Amino acid sequence: MGQAVAPKSLRSIATFELADEKFDVGSAKAVSAVAGLIAVASFSGAAEAQQSNLPPVAVDAPVERPRPAASKPSAEQIRARNALRRAAQRQQTTQAPVPFPNAGGLPADRNPYADPVAPYKVDRVQASGKFPEPLLNTPKTITVLSKEVLADKNITSLKEVGRSTAGVTLGSGEGGNAFGDRFFIRGFDARNDVFIDGIRDPAVSIRENFFTEQIEILRGPASSYAGRGTAGGAINIVTKQAADYNFTNAETTFGTDRTKRVTIDTNQVINPTFSVRTGGMFQDANVAGRNYVTDNRWGTFISTKYSPTTDFKLTTNYVHTDLSGLPDFGVPYYKQGNVPVTEAGIPRQNWYGFINRDWQTARQDFGTLTLEYKPTDNITLTSRTRGEHSLLAYIGTLPQSPITTNPDPTKWTFTASAQSRNQYVDVWANQEDATFKFNTGSVKHTAVVGLEVSNERVGIDRYTGLASEFNGSGAFSSNGALSGQSIYAPSYTFIPFTTVPSLTGNPTRYNVDSKALYVLDTANWEDKIIVNGGLRYDGYDMTGWNNTLSSRVNSDFINYNGGIVFKPVPIGSLYAAYATSTNPFGSELDGTSTDYGAVVLGGTILGPERNKAAEVGTKWELFDRHLLVSGALFQTDKDNARETVPINGVNTLTSGAAYRIRGIDIEASGNLTDRWSMFGGIVLMQSQVTKSLVPSNIGLPLANVAHQSFSLLSKYKFDGDWELGGQAVFRSKVFGGTFGANTGTLIPSYWRFDAFLEKKIDQHWAIKFYAQNLTNKLYYDTLYRSATPFVAVAPGRAFYVVTTAKF
Repeated sequence: MGQAVAPKSLRSIATFELADEKFDVGSAKAVSAVAGLIAVASFSGAAEAQQSNLPPVAVDAPVERPRPAASKPSAEQIRARNALRRAAQRQQTTQAPVPFPNAGGLPADRNPYADPVAPYKVDRVQASGKFPEPLLNTPKTITVLSKEVLADKNITSLKEVGRSTAGVTLGSGEGGNAFGDRFFIRGFDARNDVFIDGIRDPAVSIRENFFTEQIEILRGPASSYAGRGTAGGAINIVTKQAADYNFTNAETTFGTDRTKRVTIDTNQVINPTFSVRTGGMFQDANVAGRNYVTDNRWGTFISTKYSPTTDFKLTTNYVHTDLSGLPDFGVPYYKQGNVPVTEAGIPRQNWYGFINRDWQTARQDFGTLTLEYKPTDNITLTSRTRGEHSLLAYIGTLPQSPITTNPDPTKWTFTASAQSRNQYVDVWANQEDATFKFNTGSVKHTAVVGLEVSNERVGIDRYTGLASEFNGSGAFSSNGALSGQSIYAPSYTFIPFTTVPSLTGNPTRYNVDSKALYVLDTANWEDKIIVNGGLRYDGYDMTGWNNTLSSRVNSDFINYNGGIVFKPVPIGSLYAAYATSTNPFGSELDGTSTDYGAVVLGGTILGPERNKAAEVGTKWELFDRHLLVSGALFQTDKDNARETVPINGVNTLTSGAAYRIRGIDIEASGNLTDRWSMFGGIVLMQSQVTKSLVPSNIGLPLANVAHQSFSLLSKYKFDGDWELGGQAVFRSKVFGGTFGANTGTLIPSYWRFDAFLEKKIDQHWAIKFYAQNLTNKLYYDTLYRSATPFVAVAPGRAFYVVTTAKF
């Protein structure tokens, strides 16, 4: 039998009323019209069988009645309308069960910022007020690693982001700085430019990512958005937030090097206005390719969301992480051969620490309270308050001062030097934003006016009592160094220690009070021309002291940005942008040396460094708009840069240098087809010293920069719910020292390859086989800058089995 056909007159009435009401949630006409269409469509063959025997029914077409002139609703009418909408939402939630485990065919725990069809492609960043347009329309290069990208890269810590992302390199804890997460973005140090949900995290800790929704890398100066620093860019960690669906995800990992890891993430809707999300992580593991080194972790998080009305939302978030184990400070550097000793016959697994002395702990606790209120549809008021306490403490061994003149590597020796730190960071911060949406003619504006205040307290101490009653060859110095030890076969690893280390009792303390005012506006003319701009004032007041000395730095500075986007077609954009930023003196709060941006108590105080950058680029959404491709040319200049120069035979800190980095950045993320996904990019840079009080420095490239880098993650879905994927990463050589030179220290370039095979057993279960560093490539993370350098060895080949359960 055929399908029932409603009389044309009835269909036209329903269509007219639906179009007229535009599917308003509160429209009774729209609801009744939809119900009528469903009822008519439900009559099948019987209706059609009778239709031929019935006389035609003539129904006059509806006559449109004149409508009264529109008038602005009163405040009482608006409140009544909102109350009816909330009641309808509560009724709908009560009548329909909470989607479990999926909603609309999509995973309930999907990333709210990503393309639901192509989760490698993120459409928006978290700061929707400061960046109201999609990434396609944003005149800035922003690399976003969604949680699906993090999972397929097998990234469990922020350091691995630096290892596998083009344009980002890792740095070492030099000049008294902490051995923690240190990143270089577009060639400039960004270790104090890490943010969590848009609030600065100055801890320079070692960060896990089990609580992470996505990681955003803003490239280029961003002080008008983020405040001080950000010469090369900033990293924003977006945490997982409570959602409106019930789900539970559990993941277990077993692998080589005794790796065991378990994570759980569960969300529960308590009632229509309140939901809770919580999770945890436990890891017990060694490090591939390195003897004795351990990497143990545990943590937990909880997030809540309370939204009693559509106009008000309160969210909370708390995270605790605890990472511990034996630290690894790498291997000595063979200066005669200008390579690490592991390139000249020394076993790559050699570890030069002391089992009975060395240890490391990195703990973080932070909580955020966010209030959001919409007094009207066009005004949003947001308040964020953050409290944080972090601790980074360790006693480790630096493999320094190698003696490698003997042609036989088995005869080489070095000094096992003690390194220690006990650093805490306490932060209180508050951000108040008011977002306004308004029109000026055909131009739609999104403007943000904000106020930010924060207090950062840092304490840095070290340990004493690092020597031992060692009766073997050689002896400890008073500061815990053991000289004359074999590089090829260290024999002191398990010696006992009879002293108990204690803190010196004379820590360096910093107190930073910051305040900022900013105004940002994005103007969109018919989605063809988009202009944005921002202006920010920052006040930076830092005091440093110990038991005998003190110093103070006061800096006030204004930064700005501007950009314009032209969209010739809806799927493409062309843009140009300009931005500035400022590095106030002493802003690297983990340091104790002026060469690395810190304040030496009682020493010289210099003015801030100034950064400016220009960028032109284009972005396109291809393949049904599920693949975002971007390309940009950029140049960043740093003026008033600090350098140490010999003046009258004395090394003196000055601010007479200037640097320039220019390059090209090409990136792609998303789906080429419904089966083939990719994420990656290539960054080619050129750096040079453009001004220096030491003439021989002019023209030299900068250190700690991989001038050519490439990364590509790709996977393909086969029939039977199989997925095959892999990753390729390239880094060019990285110079050590202050500036680079072909005759100076460097770590070699490398290619690294990973691969994975995943099978989705059913809608709840999946299993993944992951291979890291397939070729067991010997490569290095960082090069320590000193006259007695050493390098950190990256992990070797490892295999993992990851089982995922989703309910």
